[in-house]
Amino acid sequence: MSEQDPQSTGKILVVDDSRMVRASLIKHIRGRFEFREESDGEAAWQALVVDPSIDIVLTDIGMPQLDGYGLLDRIRKSRLARLQNLPVIIISGEEDDQARERARELGANDFVTKGIGTTELVARLDSLIRLGKTGRQLEESREALAARSVVDPVSGLPTPSYFKQHAAQELALARRHQGAVSVMVLEIDGFESFAAKYGSNVAGALARKLSGMLATKVRQEDTVAELAPGQFSVLSPVTDAIGCCAFALRMQKLIEQLVMTYRGETIRISVTVGISSSSIDGMHSVSHLIGIAIQRVGQGRQAGGNCVYSDRGRVTQEMIDRLVRKPVNIDQMLGRLRQGQVEEVAGQLPDIIATLLPLLELVESRLHCGIPVQQLKQHQGPQETTDGATNQD
Repeated sequence: MSEQDPQSTGKILVVDDSRMVRASLIKHIRGRFEFREESDGEAAWQALVVDPSIDIVLTDIGMPQLDGYGLLDRIRKSRLARLQNLPVIIISGEEDDQARERARELGANDFVTKGIGTTELVARLDSLIRLGKTGRQLEESREALAARSVVDPVSGLPTPSYFKQHAAQELALARRHQGAVSVMVLEIDGFESFAAKYGSNVAGALARKLSGMLATKVRQEDTVAELAPGQFSVLSPVTDAIGCCAFALRMQKLIEQLVMTYRGETIRISVTVGISSSSIDGMHSVSHLIGIAIQRVGQGRQAGGNCVYSDRGRVTQEMIDRLVRKPVNIDQMLGRLRQGQVEEVAGQLPDIIATLLPLLELVESRLHCGIPVQQLKQHQGPQETTDGATNQD
C-alpha cells in the first residue's frame, strides 16, 4: 500500500509485520513524505526492485519470510547501484545492542525505536534522504563524465563507452575491406565470492592487476576495457576466431599460474573466456559480438570455469594446432616453378591460396581489378581453417 503527497520531499518504505507499528510510524510522516508500507521483508524487496522512487527504507528486524537482516543484506549486495547505496533505518529496541551491531555490520545507516517522536523521526529521515539524493547526483555526474572520457581513472583502461565506439569503427572498416574483428570477454571465476571473502579493496586490487597484465600482453592495435567488476573485454581487429582463441588460451594458462599472497594466505585465480568473431558470428553490431562472447563465458562457467569457449565449444591447444595452417613460403614456391616443378607446386595450391588470400583481398578492395576473391576462397583447403588467422604475442 502506498500514499502520495504533492508537498513531500521523498518516499519512505515502511516495513513491519505489525499493522499497529506501521500505522504509528506512518502517523509521524504523513503529510511530510510519500510512503509505501509492506508487512514482510520479501514483499519489501519486491517493492524496491520495481519502485525506483523509494528514497529510504524504514524496517523492523523480526518479520516472516525475510527478516530485516536478510532485507538489508539483499539491498547492500544488489547489482542495482540505486539499491546498493539506498539509506536503511532499522527499527530496534532501546537495549537491543547486539541486534544493532549486527545490522550496522550489514550496512544499516541509522536506528530508531518504535516509540520515537515525530520531530526526531522526521529529522533523521530528512537528513538521510538528502544524503542519499546527493550521493545519487554525484554518481550520475561520475557516470556522465565517464561516458565522455576515453580512459577510466581507476583501471587506467579505455572506458566501456569508448571501447564500443572504437569497436564500431573497426567493425565498419572490416566490412569495407572484407576483414575480421574478434571480441574476447574474460571473467574472473568466482569474483563475487572473492570480494565477499576478502573485501572490495582486495578484489579491486586483483582486478587492476589483471587489467595491467592484459594491457601488456595485447598487441598495440588491440583495445582492452573493463565491462564490469572482474569482467574485461579485448577487441582484436584484423583477427579471426582462431587467432583470438589462440591468444585467449595463452592468457587463460598464464593467469592460471598467477599466485597472489594476502595476509599470509596464498591465493590462486582462474578465468573463463568467451570468444566471438565477425568471421563466424556476423557483422551485425559491436553489442551483438560482445553479447555472444558473454553468452559463451556463461557456457564455460557452466562447464566448470577456467576455460576458453568459442562457437566450437571448449577450446583446446590440440584444436588450435589442427585448425591453424602454417603459411607457405612463396619465394620457395616461385623457385620450384622456375625449376619446372609445376606439379609439386600445384599440389600445394590450397595452402598457397590461403597464404596469399589476405594480400589478394587487399589488392581487390583498393584497385577493384576483378580478382575472384570469393572463388579463390572455395579452393583454399579445409573449411575448418578460417581466413587470415593472426597469432598474437
